[in-house]
Amino acid sequence: MFSAFTRLSLVTRIVIAIILGVLVAVVTPQYAPYLTILGDLFIKALKSVAPILVFVLVLSSIANFKVGSSNAYIKPIMLMYAAGMFLAALSAVIASIIFPSTLFLDLPAQGELTPPGSLTEIFRNLLLSFIANPVTAIAEANFIGILAWSVALGIAFRHASDTTKGVLNDAANAVNAVIRLVISFAPFGIFGLVAVTFADAGLNTLMSYAQLLTVLLGTMLFVALVINPIMVGFVTRANPYPLVLQCLRESGITAFFTRSSAANIPVNLDLAKRLGVPESTASVAIPLGAAINMAGASVTITVLSLAAVNTLGIPVSFTTMLILSVVATVSACGASGVAGGSLLLIPVACGLFGISSDIAMQVVAIGMVISVLQDSTETALNSSTDVLFTAAVDRGMR
Repeated sequence: MFSAFTRLSLVTRIVIAIILGVLVAVVTPQYAPYLTILGDLFIKALKSVAPILVFVLVLSSIANFKVGSSNAYIKPIMLMYAAGMFLAALSAVIASIIFPSTLFLDLPAQGELTPPGSLTEIFRNLLLSFIANPVTAIAEANFIGILAWSVALGIAFRHASDTTKGVLNDAANAVNAVIRLVISFAPFGIFGLVAVTFADAGLNTLMSYAQLLTVLLGTMLFVALVINPIMVGFVTRANPYPLVLQCLRESGITAFFTRSSAANIPVNLDLAKRLGVPESTASVAIPLGAAINMAGASVTITVLSLAAVNTLGIPVSFTTMLILSVVATVSACGASGVAGGSLLLIPVACGLFGISSDIAMQVVAIGMVISVLQDSTETALNSSTDVLFTAAVDRGMR
């Protein structure tokens, strides 16, 4: 049976793991906690290997870069990232107008959380991340710093001998082999994650925020199935849905349960390779996307901020909502690629409407309550969009 299981495609094995995980959570929830180790090991393995993977691949790609190669595609990919985040925020504004949500602002403020105070602070933190110590950047999974150092060293190694460049290429291949081994254990990790998540949270806790969750998840699905396909179709001049659905299926499902764009980088790099994207493009665009491409985060920031505005009865003009879309887009770029990274940026958007930090932190607390579904869906959208836009630009340019 195990041999037959391993011969199935990875996606099929993951779907089977999800079904089994739900069955365990429903039929024998008392045993679900014992499966925690499976999910923890899988996520830990992904997070451990992702920083060194990004560092080695980007360094090797740039060191072996040849003029006129596919790295010319990076600029249009970045433009798609920016446009996708803004359109996602704008979609969230429209959804919040059509289906206004209210919050129960009676939760205790989460004093231990320290959100950034302004957009200036977000930019400052991003700039400081660029010049972080390289060893510290890898140890702390600071992907902005990792990218900065790998690009700088990659440019320096372009003047190295062919032997040295060959060593870098061999190192990249070795890390890729480790990644393939880690990804092969995805079904077991996801089985544990699903069982524990459904057994602990269930749906009872989420019922009181059904309206808010519907707006959040509905908007993210609209972005994934309408906005993104329109953008991809415009770039590729072909039916976008086969590519969109493949990225959602093979990247989004894994990201949904790991709840970390950073941890899903290896999955996206493997998928990009199978989609025919040159490694020189994927090894730069996808890690960068995991750091700054946060369409789901811009939806979360916008919807929760406008829910607070609606609850407090603050009048908002259409111009202010457009400004909010821009603020949410820029703020989302500063969201960390870990679970719950976007929630701490909600006070930045709330500050646009003069909402106090105490109330804003209560909104963050509500976000924590619904994060079982909100954050998982957000990460699935964020991470699948990284590989989707990268593959779309590659196909369109070719």
